[in-house]
Order: sequence, then structure tokens, then C-alpha cells
Amino acid sequence: MKSTLNRREFVSSTTALAGLGMLTALPGVAWAEGTPESLVARPPAGFAPLSLPGRVAKVTAKGDFASIMQRNQMWPKPDVARRMLEQALMGLTEAPNMVEAMKKFIHKDDIVAIKPNGIAGSSMSTSFELILPIVEACIACGVPANHITVYEQFTSYLLSTRVGAPKYDLPKGVAIAVHNNKDFPMPGVRIYEGITTKFCRPMVAATAVIDVGLIKDHSICGYTGALKNMTHGTINNPEAHHAHYANPQIAMLYAHPIMTSRVRLHIADGFKLMYDRGPLLKDPNTVVPHGAVYASTDPVALDAIGSEMVDKERKARKVRTLAEVGRASKYIQTASELGLGVADLNKIKLKSVEI
Repeated sequence: MKSTLNRREFVSSTTALAGLGMLTALPGVAWAEGTPESLVARPPAGFAPLSLPGRVAKVTAKGDFASIMQRNQMWPKPDVARRMLEQALMGLTEAPNMVEAMKKFIHKDDIVAIKPNGIAGSSMSTSFELILPIVEACIACGVPANHITVYEQFTSYLLSTRVGAPKYDLPKGVAIAVHNNKDFPMPGVRIYEGITTKFCRPMVAATAVIDVGLIKDHSICGYTGALKNMTHGTINNPEAHHAHYANPQIAMLYAHPIMTSRVRLHIADGFKLMYDRGPLLKDPNTVVPHGAVYASTDPVALDAIGSEMVDKERKARKVRTLAEVGRASKYIQTASELGLGVADLNKIKLKSVEI
């Protein structure tokens, strides 16, 4: 099986024509006339998405790591990933199955955007094997396929997740998009130090967003997981928000109502973990098996746990902790102080299940 995908393959895929940022047909936003206030999303009438601050569900699979992965050891087996995702959502919500769990976050009248993470290449990106059942669960909730978009920052990042690649089809009608740091048809907002910032079309066109991030070291901010996947992967000027270890920028960007009014659910693809030299894949030896899927509505709690897992791996390999090398992820605590979730590990309720 090929481990890399090229742009020609991407563009020739059956779903690519709906993507590449060309989402003008999506309902929900008046682009030219909209003010930032008008771009704050509202759930469908009568629907209250489930919110569980401080709660995280974690699922692992029995057996060794090799047994849950495909032959190339890069990606999880589809049936294993689907069962782990379902158990994570069921554990979080106490629903009887994945569709009933998803209905607690997604309404049939929602416009849904799904944000994976593909910056590190195909061997350390959000697994297609998780993205597909998330999409299918949204459709099973009654969301029309053409009201669902999977988006990333750049084409190469989306290719790394295999979304849009030959033989990795999403259900007919589902759109794919990349914003290329260019597709931002909304008025600018000033969030951090007067810097004018915009959120990309695929996110702002949605009423509900599902984040599907990773568990990784980051050379600037220490850790990158749920919060940073949504902020720096969605704005037009991520490079302008990296100073001071991206604290408080990540927290402030996520706290903007354009973001908080949309993001409903966070899934962490923890089949593998990058404990150093991230976020790009500079050293394959820093990527290690983790064999887990996490689910939460609380990005702060999820990142607090993820950061702890990165430090645990660093200690096990006699590598100094993030704090010891001057890269403690202080933005996680800042996000908690802004009311975005729970950062105190002693107050987070982690429910772990092995299947």
C-alpha cells in the first residue's frame, strides 16, 4: 500500500471537485454582509448540544499494537478504529451506540465541518479510519451528506489523512476543502494584540464542528492537540500567533464566539503519539504506539491529558519534560482560566475502557 499521495491523485478523486475551498453552495452564512456578531452560530431550534466539562472517555484495544494496526503499521484496522470510536462516544455519553451518541452533539439540521490534522504526513496524521465513521454517524443522525465538509489547511495536509484520495471515498455528496490560508470571506476580528484575524470559510459555513486531532509534541507551544488544531489550523495568520509559546494566543483564539459557538465534540486519534520534535515528522523514532481513542466536549481537559501523556513518554525515554526544556504548554491553563474547560488533572474525570 502506498504511504504517500500526490496532488494529481487528490484532484482526480471522486470527492475532490466539491472541495479545495470552493464551498459557495453551503448554506448558513451571508459572507459579504455578515458582521462578526452575525457569524456566531446558533444550534437548530430546540436543540441543546451536550456539554460535559471535565469529562474524557478513553478506549484502548486488547492485544499488542501490531494486532490493531494494518499491515503497514501506519494506520489502524478499520473495524478496530470504528469499534474504539463507538466505545469512546458511548463511554462519554452513556448512549447505547455511536449514532445515538452522536445525536447528542449533532442535529439533522446542522451544517457539519470536521477538522482532522495532517501536517506531519501520512504516517502521523488523523486516521481516515476514524474520519469515515464520524461522517457516517452524522449522516445516520439525519444530516444530508452535502451538509458535511471535511477540511484542512493545505492540500498536502488533507492528503495525509487520505481524505479525497483514490480508494478512500467518503459517502457521496460529502464535501472536502482546504483553505490554503486564503479562503476567509468574513470581516476581520481583533482577538490578540490588535492583530486582524479571520476564520476560514469551511468552519464559518458550519453550525457544528467536530475536531479530530492528535497527541503531539510541538516545538513552539510544547503540546498540540485539540485547542491548537482548531485555532491555528483554521485562521488566516497562524504565524502571527506563535510568540510567547503561543500563550495566550491559542486560548484567546479558541475563546472567540465564532469558535466556541460551533465546536461541539473533540476526538483524539491516539493510535500513535509524538513525544518530541513535533509538529512535523522530523524523526520517526519520536513516534511511538499509544493505541487509544479519546472523546470529550472539553478541549482543555483533553489537552491536559494529552500533554501529560507526552511527558510520560518523554520521561520513559529519559528525555527532559516539556517544562524542563522550557516548553510547558501554559496555554492550556490559560484556556481553563478563560472558562474553556478543566485543566486540573485532579478534577478531570477520565473514563477508561479496554475492548
